[in-house]
Amino acid sequence: MNGPWPKTSLRGMNTLDWARTQFGVTTLFHFIFVPMSIGLAGWIAFCQTLFYRTGNDVYLRMTRFWAKFFLISMAIGVVTGIVQEFEFGMNWSVYSRYVGDIFGAPLAMEGLMAFFLESTFVGLWLFGWGRLSPRVHLACAWLVAFGTALSAYFILAANSWMQHPVGYTLNRATGHAELKNIFSVLFNSTVLLAFPHTIFGAYTTAGMLVIGICGLSLLRGRRSPVFTRSLQLMLPLTLVFALATGIFGDSQARLMDKQQPMKMAAAEALYNTTRGASISLFAVAPFEHHPKTLSTDIRIPHLLSLMATLSWNGTVQGINQVNAAEQKKYGPGDYTPIVGVTYWSFRLMAGAGVLLILFPLLGMWLMRRPGGVARRRWFLRAAVAGIFVPIIANWTGWIFTEVGRQPWVVYGLLKTGAASSPDVSMASIIITLAGFLLLYGALVVVGAWLFMREIRKGPDDSEPPAQAPPAPSTGNRPDLVLAY
Repeated sequence: MNGPWPKTSLRGMNTLDWARTQFGVTTLFHFIFVPMSIGLAGWIAFCQTLFYRTGNDVYLRMTRFWAKFFLISMAIGVVTGIVQEFEFGMNWSVYSRYVGDIFGAPLAMEGLMAFFLESTFVGLWLFGWGRLSPRVHLACAWLVAFGTALSAYFILAANSWMQHPVGYTLNRATGHAELKNIFSVLFNSTVLLAFPHTIFGAYTTAGMLVIGICGLSLLRGRRSPVFTRSLQLMLPLTLVFALATGIFGDSQARLMDKQQPMKMAAAEALYNTTRGASISLFAVAPFEHHPKTLSTDIRIPHLLSLMATLSWNGTVQGINQVNAAEQKKYGPGDYTPIVGVTYWSFRLMAGAGVLLILFPLLGMWLMRRPGGVARRRWFLRAAVAGIFVPIIANWTGWIFTEVGRQPWVVYGLLKTGAASSPDVSMASIIITLAGFLLLYGALVVVGAWLFMREIRKGPDDSEPPAQAPPAPSTGNRPDLVLAY
């Protein structure tokens, strides 16, 4: 499909639109808990390391308390992610056949290597308290954290191939892309920047969750050292994570300008090529297809050129010029994404990122003031609200990445309009979407209820001072350690 997508039914939405909506909704639900579990895995390994090195009981209680939230988020993340695997075959069968030889390789590695590693050592860590030596048990915690990051890497490698296809050949007989070099796919320049950006973003998400739970507990009068010590540690860590996320995101901007100049132009609604391009904080004028001017309230001079080229007067290509170049390269059609969605998702992502830097910085400053943060209820309330800021950043970052690539599902190779399943009816997609909304909504409610239950319960301050030794065996029956 080279022209505009048809709008044929139900308030202008066709089957393709509903398929895209279904995948987007399930992904956003999934992306609530996955960054939490990735970040919390590293946090509990860090807390357990502090206990191993110092013997301080507070770190043991911190490890066990925060592990509850990791296990909850991991379980819900796994359940919500399984549906997406099936959606590729259900709603995007043409896409699955076209890129299956390439896209399937990193996903298979994720399942056979990363997820197997993660799930195995989660079990060993969970059931190994008092049974494994402290050193081996700690190693299991770090292997869980490594497994979660490795899983993210393989998934991001698959997504990065959609953004920047490499290491493939086109089979003229089948018309499908085939894998030529797996190392080119796994070490794509896109994933080498997307991975640290995503991982540090996940650690920022976990950091704000820990800070927010500490804030809520302190508001309720729970003065456990688990909360005060967690705040002291997590505020500077979150600041470092947020800064690293922004640094790698900034590097991604220059790579994006080279690989997908249309996305960079759409991020600013820049319709004509400009030297020394400024950036608008927000736009007042409506987004037209070919506006003569874009009315804005506040602009930052030369910032877009700096982001795209690291040059004060660098040239940034405009939407009209990129569209003309892609028409010449790929054939007639409109290669412009939905500019309004791309424009605003970029600003929401960047704005949330700025807040994620300023908030822990403010908290660190207040920690040095008399009374610290525990007696500043306004800050504690802000900490609770801050739990949702990285979720907004994660959501809008993903929306910007995917919507800004349109009309391509695989950039330069396969259009989204040609990738969906031809025999799936609109009614079946709408019905399954409604079912997913009910199921995922229930999972979010259950997850929130489990979180609140653990917050109300709080850490066990009567925790034993060390890992309990293995319980003695009774009779001739060996102890049951693991059961499947």
